[in-house]
Amino acid sequence: MTDAEQLRISDAQQRLIGGCMRRQGFEFWEAERLSLAESRTLGYVLDDIGWARTYGYGSRLQVEEAAARAGNPNLAYRKRLSEQRRTAYDEALDGGIDGPMISVEIPGGGTVRKRMGGCVAESEKKLYGNPREWFRAEKISGHLRSLYVPKLLGDRRFSAALDVWSRCMKRAGYDHEDPGDSRQAAIARSDRVDEPGVFEAEKKLAVADATCARYAELRSIGEERESHYLDQLRDRYGEALDTYTRLQHRALDRARKIVGPRV
Repeated sequence: MTDAEQLRISDAQQRLIGGCMRRQGFEFWEAERLSLAESRTLGYVLDDIGWARTYGYGSRLQVEEAAARAGNPNLAYRKRLSEQRRTAYDEALDGGIDGPMISVEIPGGGTVRKRMGGCVAESEKKLYGNPREWFRAEKISGHLRSLYVPKLLGDRRFSAALDVWSRCMKRAGYDHEDPGDSRQAAIARSDRVDEPGVFEAEKKLAVADATCARYAELRSIGEERESHYLDQLRDRYGEALDTYTRLQHRALDRARKIVGPRV
């Protein structure tokens, strides 16, 4: 799904949770809706030169997002409640400390658990139909990366594209092996993003990264090879992948009736 579609589902869930909490007698503030551009998910390859020219690697957006989380009015509201009301708030939100738990074994080993109750469970039921089925499909699909990414990074065609990208970056004055290395260099300075020149340097690096990614066709080659290795896992995980896609589209259809798109 596109970022816009995923955000619409997320916004719809916030709307549903808010309505549910208010019916339980509590106040609830929906998360601030940033613009579509500000909410972008970068992924491994950044090839949007215009976005890079404006936001760099998004370090300032991350600072703003962290500040918004710290200043979340729901946290402040919960803190002001009496102990008894705070317990009731938690139970209303997700079932509280004694709420029902669900778990799923993830690819690569390990188990992920989640509290399944209250308004969160109600919102997921309205969007996805079956919260337990959604949780299982989402976690399995999301953790498949640990199985195929090592193969992707060692793939001959993708490695060749990375070499083209790296040589392009050297011509632009940067010595980085891959986009992850380039981005890490920017992250290392992200705590100084408000200092004069630091953000400008980040944007310049990001623009070079995006320009070279386009030149090397890094996104198209990466997506094609990713599909290739993901297909190799379908015998074991195909059902979860299909369920994930089906339930996402079901949730999107329902979200469109609840909230408008971000712009």
